[in-house]
Amino acid sequence: MKRKYMMMSMMISGPRQPGNDIDVYLSPLIEDLRKLWDEGVLVFNGFRKETFEMRAILFCTINDFSAYENPSGYGVKGYHACPIYEEETSFIQLKHGRKVVYTRHRHFLKPHHPYR
Repeated sequence: MKRKYMMMSMMISGPRQPGNDIDVYLSPLIEDLRKLWDEGVLVFNGFRKETFEMRAILFCTINDFSAYENPSGYGVKGYHACPIYEEETSFIQLKHGRKVVYTRHRHFLKPHHPYR
């Protein structure tokens, strides 16, 4: 059986985004994805004039850091904000405030890069 792939994209942004209520906002999509994964649905291919069973999976999401926590549940605030380095995140807390500053964030740049 030949596999058919398709991509669906969606953007949620701006002041009207659902925020922490994203689960309520996305619940119809989640129900549809569960059905597409578990059972599949019959779909008609108009070009070939045949019906096939379509199944689907949510492969990935792409977010900016401010929206990262909503779909994944991983917070990017505080001492260990980097989702890759987690416990190895280099930070300092400013003496006269509560602000956390992340250090060594440019160490990936080449040694003589102007921003390093």
